[in-house]
Amino acid sequence: MLYLNRTRRVSQQGIDYEQIDHEWDWDNFLILQAIVGSFVYLNFPSLANIPLWDVRGLISCLILHIAGHATFLEHLLLCVVVGIPTLGTAFIGYGSISVMYSYILAFDFLRCLGHSNVEIIPHSLYQRVPLLRYVIYCPTYHSLHHQEMKTNFCLFMPLYDMLGNTLNTASWSLHKEISSRTNERAPDFVFLAHIVDIMSSMHAPFLFRSFSSVPFSTKLFLLPMWPFAFMVVLTMWLKTKTFLFSFYNIRGRLNQTWIVPRAGFQYFLPFAAEGINKLIEEAILRADRIGVKVISLAALNKNESLNGGGTLFVNKHPNLRVRVVHGNTLTAAVILNEIPRDVNEVFLTGATSKLGRAIALYLARRRVRVLMLTKSTERFMKIQREAPVECQKYLVQVTNCKEAKQCKTWIIGKWSTPREQSWAPSGTHFYQFVVPPIIPFRRDCTYGKLAAMRLPKDVTGLGTCEYTMGRDIVHACHAGGLVHLLEGWTHHEVGAIDVDQIDVVWEAALKHGLKPLYNSS
Repeated sequence: MLYLNRTRRVSQQGIDYEQIDHEWDWDNFLILQAIVGSFVYLNFPSLANIPLWDVRGLISCLILHIAGHATFLEHLLLCVVVGIPTLGTAFIGYGSISVMYSYILAFDFLRCLGHSNVEIIPHSLYQRVPLLRYVIYCPTYHSLHHQEMKTNFCLFMPLYDMLGNTLNTASWSLHKEISSRTNERAPDFVFLAHIVDIMSSMHAPFLFRSFSSVPFSTKLFLLPMWPFAFMVVLTMWLKTKTFLFSFYNIRGRLNQTWIVPRAGFQYFLPFAAEGINKLIEEAILRADRIGVKVISLAALNKNESLNGGGTLFVNKHPNLRVRVVHGNTLTAAVILNEIPRDVNEVFLTGATSKLGRAIALYLARRRVRVLMLTKSTERFMKIQREAPVECQKYLVQVTNCKEAKQCKTWIIGKWSTPREQSWAPSGTHFYQFVVPPIIPFRRDCTYGKLAAMRLPKDVTGLGTCEYTMGRDIVHACHAGGLVHLLEGWTHHEVGAIDVDQIDVVWEAALKHGLKPLYNSS
């Protein structure tokens, strides 16, 4: 939970996919210890008669724990290490059920604590009880072992490192520095996202780290937790602020994802709009205050009807130092570069939206006939007049999907029902920029995912997939904000898309190592 522990993190490096993949079999030691424990229990019937509590057993267990954690024994199997204090206590006649369970729980808790990368032991405790620092190790202490492998060998008992002269001299000063830290490094870039729906709200690294490291899809194990997740989302509606969700590093720059604690359905409730805009505004002002250079608005956070694609905040706060970016210029570029060059006609829904307008005007310049689905002749005519005179004939207003029954290239910018999709001819490909993506009802057609780009290879510390995107892939609006940062652009990218900038942003993205997912012919 980065929003709680970000100032107490021992190592500032993120947990990447490689590390998470190593954790897929994290429960192997539990299975092994259960098997060994069952074997011992079956072969030593006297264990069935141990009492619930025996104080002599607690003392014996602690003595054997101390003896069993000398450096030379720590290389033995964990199940043997656990077995020495517990079974040893039982065999000398002082065993009890309480000691058996409490020791194993304490052992695993302390082992997890040491590898948690979050310092929770206050330095003042070590100052009041100096002996404690040699009896219980802390995350800071063990992290130094991974940085300097010749020091801080002991698990749980730093006393043996002191006796063996292998205790890292920086252990306690580093612990004091981390445990008393109050400020964190300000990110250079923030992607301001939101919850898509209740099911995907459980695709979070602080809930299921392994699950969040793969693209989101509905799993059976999530279904029993849906009511609880729904209640949490409603509770967040009452009183929750934007919070830190994930981060990664690129070329010395820190990039973070913040979450507006609102689900997709809430953005379509008229009475919720003011509260959502307030949360977005607070996030922008916070970013400005701490020195963020670029903040990119995700999906519904830049909805035209909500805040005019971010113009509301820029107009209200004209002296912002942080650059507010909707990223839709790169989104348009990604969609347009996915469409094969030999396509001469497309059908476009959401045609008068911010993205729809830019796509229509760009394609018209390419002499591609665009069937723009809209019942508003006024809005259609307004867009048509923006096109060069010689290109205006390529923009055609249509009022229903039936008029596109001969067109095999559909660009979906508005939710499409099964009936509407049924008008597409067999072999149609559906490009889309609607959130959430449409359901692929047609088996004789193909469906593209939301516009996205693969991050450069020098990204480090990323271990969370962005919604349904694959590893190291982010939505195009996220990538657009990143390009804005890497280019050092100083303008806001809000409101209507500048069609002249589509190719500029696309080339800049490629220059900085971002890769398209599909190559058009």
